Amino acid sequence: MDALSEVLKIVKLRGALFFNAEFSAPWCVASPESSRIAPLLCPGADRVIIYHHLTGGRAYAALRDGTRRDLESGDVVIFPHGDAHVLGNGAGKPVDALKVFAGNFNNGLKVACYGGGGQLTNFVCGYMACDPLLSEVVLAALPPMFSVNIAQDSAGQWLANSIRFSVREAGGPGPGSDVVLAKLSEVLFIETLRRFVRDLADEQKGWLAGARDPVIGEALALLHKNPAHSWTVANLAHQVGASRTRFAERFRHFLGEPPMAYLARWRLKLAAEILISSNANVCEVAAEVGYASEAAFNRVFKREFGCPPAQFRRSRSTRETSRTGVQAKARC
Repeated sequence: MDALSEVLKIVKLRGALFFNAEFSAPWCVASPESSRIAPLLCPGADRVIIYHHLTGGRAYAALRDGTRRDLESGDVVIFPHGDAHVLGNGAGKPVDALKVFAGNFNNGLKVACYGGGGQLTNFVCGYMACDPLLSEVVLAALPPMFSVNIAQDSAGQWLANSIRFSVREAGGPGPGSDVVLAKLSEVLFIETLRRFVRDLADEQKGWLAGARDPVIGEALALLHKNPAHSWTVANLAHQVGASRTRFAERFRHFLGEPPMAYLARWRLKLAAEILISSNANVCEVAAEVGYASEAAFNRVFKREFGCPPAQFRRSRSTRETSRTGVQAKARC
């Protein structure tokens, strides 16, 4: 079983490619926090992950703290927590991406050309929007910036070639191009994440490292596939073929908490998402995530989120209504 796939089924990723660049050295572009870009790309999204895929040439990516990565053709660099960053090739003062290129974000994927006329770097930028409550399980384990190369095997080369072709065709007369680009964006993000997990160091801890472990990965997949089941440490250990003690120790080693504590937190995150996205009453939500008692569900939900489920739903509904009104005024 695949724990990462089970989580990604629930997280409901939404993405798109939004920027197509041909920059010539020297060039340097500063991208702000994704919270500033999100209203342009995906209004209403609570969390937007930005990534850049180099389809040709070289560049570097750097964070404000000085962390830097050199990039080459085939690399995808991702900023899972939306950190401000700089992309460039050669010396020069960074230009503000929002000030210089914001108009391109609404211009399809027409090539944006910029730079000093030297070595060319081609790249496309994409984003993924996802629910912060559920995606945090996976994203919390990720560094502020990471990169992988997708062009080192036949599957990655197929994906890279598909993206290049679709970007060239974007804006043409053929129907459905936006849907194709959205799906390619999602596949590119997931493929990058899979390769990052594959290349984790053996001593790495956290959710992604646990998902890669044969024993803990299978247990996580079971929990995420059927969170409402009346799991115990003993029956989980039996399902994955490990002793109760070894399983509990190994789970804590990777996740930093006991299996039942992890399951309880995940159930509450699911409950919060159901409250926001459906009209199910509190009793139905409680049952859907594994609570036989509505009173018990109310207690643990309030402990986790600071208010009872019904109040949580009202507050989120009010916030969404307010945000929608502000966006409508902005468009006017």
